[in-house]
Amino acid sequence: MNSSVAQKTEKKTFIQKFLDFVEIGGNKLPHPVTLFAMLCVAIAIISAIAASMGLSVEADILNRTTNEIETTVVSAVSLLNGEGFSYMLENAVSNFTSFAPLGVVLVGMLGIGIAESSGYIGTLLKKVVSITPSKLIVPMVVFLGIMSNVASDAGYVILIPLGALVFMAYGRHPLAGIAAAFAGVSGGFSANLLIGTIDPMLAGITNEAAHILDPTVNITPTANYLFMVVSTFLITILGTILTTKVIEPRLGKYEGSVDKGSDLQNISDKEKKAMTAANITLIAMVVGLIVLIVMPNSFLRNLEADGFLNSIIDHSTFMNGLIPIVALLFFVPSVVYGKIAGTVKNEKEVAAHMSKAMSSMGGYLCLAFVASQFISYFNYTNLGTIIAIIGAELLQSANIGAIPLLVGFIIITAFINLFMGSASAKWAIMAPVFIPMFIKLNIDPAAVQTAYRIADSSTNIISPLMSYFAMVIVFTQVYDKKSGIGTITSMMLPYSMTFLVAWTVMFIIWMVAGIPFGF
Repeated sequence: MNSSVAQKTEKKTFIQKFLDFVEIGGNKLPHPVTLFAMLCVAIAIISAIAASMGLSVEADILNRTTNEIETTVVSAVSLLNGEGFSYMLENAVSNFTSFAPLGVVLVGMLGIGIAESSGYIGTLLKKVVSITPSKLIVPMVVFLGIMSNVASDAGYVILIPLGALVFMAYGRHPLAGIAAAFAGVSGGFSANLLIGTIDPMLAGITNEAAHILDPTVNITPTANYLFMVVSTFLITILGTILTTKVIEPRLGKYEGSVDKGSDLQNISDKEKKAMTAANITLIAMVVGLIVLIVMPNSFLRNLEADGFLNSIIDHSTFMNGLIPIVALLFFVPSVVYGKIAGTVKNEKEVAAHMSKAMSSMGGYLCLAFVASQFISYFNYTNLGTIIAIIGAELLQSANIGAIPLLVGFIIITAFINLFMGSASAKWAIMAPVFIPMFIKLNIDPAAVQTAYRIADSSTNIISPLMSYFAMVIVFTQVYDKKSGIGTITSMMLPYSMTFLVAWTVMFIIWMVAGIPFGF
């Protein structure tokens, strides 16, 4: 990318030189579509070699369908035989259509696209710029990224592209905005001030694993809450420092078009009137949504869940339908704005705005197709599961103290996370191994689950196997056509390593001080 590797008069630090090396080397790789296709071929070859060698491992794994621990032999499966070829041909379409981020991104863009093209987002950004001090914009973006995790994957679709627009509105580099938002949304995935969808999911797996040794263990969704609240401020502070002191100086001045962020000081009377009407509409919709949620026997809650909070976040209609709900919360106020501002005159223009938003996703669709095949092949061949189990067995055999063992657990998990993106699937493999092992060492399962969450979050942002990694590449290419995997990796590596080290240090202090991790 031109701006990040431009010659500067000041002497570069070792870290800047290293990140430039990572970026230049990464971007010299083929186009991301080609690269993922090559990785598919590599996985096929490796799987054939591993299967011919009879590579297999045995482990106790939680069956998330039956919630029972099962002793399972996991063997490498070849893609280069009759069954493998059949799998690749028969599942090519379903691998693509079932790719988790695909529907989320496209449905979300229906609402966000019209919000941007109608001018609603642009006017809101002008208002934000007029009332928010420049010094607060970076921590605000990182913090909102962290908090968006309560809405599951919505932050990836909404906040990361908005981060670029917000930074441009302040005359800052849009890629720095993407980096700050991505760091909060994905790097800070386990930190939050609220209980999110991941909390009950992990707690359920932890309980089943703990019951192997102790049927009385009962980890609640709030088992990590205190630690995660403090982590929210830690990640916000670190994300702010890294963005302003490392990422922005390295990116330099943005040389592309700044049309999206221009004319920030002037909001016309028509824009003010339209924004007021749209904001009132948005507030009315949010209030109506809250009323629907709290109503007795609300269809939006899971009425079989234990407790009011769990009924909202645990497999409820509200959480399962959150993306279309968010899309509507963008769509309706944006149409109201466009009608009053004159940017949307009739339903034909509404459809045209939506079509325009979808037309911009062509590159993402191509990349999502090959990325979905790669991730599916990795799962089908069992290579990710085998790596996870071998890593767990190596750490289990280490004869060291409890805290060093937990630190080793964090490091191993962070490494495994590069190859196995799903937090719940990974924990279903690792929890039956480590939870009983640490219970024998008199270590609270809540502490082990906390250590897992630290590792799982920290390396999300540098793993190509993370489902939304391909989408972030597409977002960066809006502002820099030459950006690729090297661009993302070099931007996010400082966040990843800093989060991992600082979070681990905080975890050690927490353990030594004997502070409860949650409730």
